[in-house]
Amino acid sequence: MSLYSDRGRSAGFTLIEILVAVGLLSVILAAIYGTFFLSHRALEGMDESMVRLQESRRALDILKRELDSAVYSADEKNTLLRIVDRDFGGRQAVQLTFTTLSVLRPGLSRITYYIEENDGRLNLLKKVESPGSDQETEGVDIIEDMEAFSIEAKYSDGWVRTWDTEVNKDIPAELRIGLTMKVRERKVTLFDTASPRTGRPI
Repeated sequence: MSLYSDRGRSAGFTLIEILVAVGLLSVILAAIYGTFFLSHRALEGMDESMVRLQESRRALDILKRELDSAVYSADEKNTLLRIVDRDFGGRQAVQLTFTTLSVLRPGLSRITYYIEENDGRLNLLKKVESPGSDQETEGVDIIEDMEAFSIEAKYSDGWVRTWDTEVNKDIPAELRIGLTMKVRERKVTLFDTASPRTGRPI
C-alpha cells in the first residue's frame, strides 16, 4: 500500500513546483523580450542613421558635381559665384550662389544652397533659377536637422569663408564643402573638394 502511494506521488507535480516553474519561465521570457526590444530599437536607430548618411553623401556628391561645372566670366554679368558666411547660434550656415551647367535645364542655371532655421533645427535648402531672372523660386529641402554647412574657397595658400566674383573677378580653383549632422548623438562631418573646370585649361 505504501509502495502504491509513493508511486502515485511521483507521477505528478506539486503546486509549489508548478508555481516555481511558471515564475522561472516568466523571468526568462521577460529577459528574452527585453533583449529583443533593445535589439529592435538599436536596428531602427541604425537604419535611420544610415538613411541620413546616404542622403547627405548623395547631396554632397551632387553639390560637388555642380561646383565642378560652375561657370563664371567677367564679360557675362549673369554668371557669378558668391559665398556668404553666416551662422545660427554659433553653427556655420553658409549661403552659396553660383551659375553652373545643370542637367536639370538646358543652358546655365543659377543655384543657391542656403540654411533655414525652424524651431532650432537647421535645414539645408536648394533653389534652381534661370540666370538674370527676377522670378522668385521656392527652395526645396535637401537635408533636415543639420548641425553645420560650410564652404571654403582656396585663396593663395589658405582657405577663406567668403567669396564674391564681383570683387575677386575670378572663380576659386578649389572649394572645400562640409556637411555636419548628428548621427546617434555624435557629430559627423562629411567633406569633399570641388574644382571648377569650366573655362579653365585641362
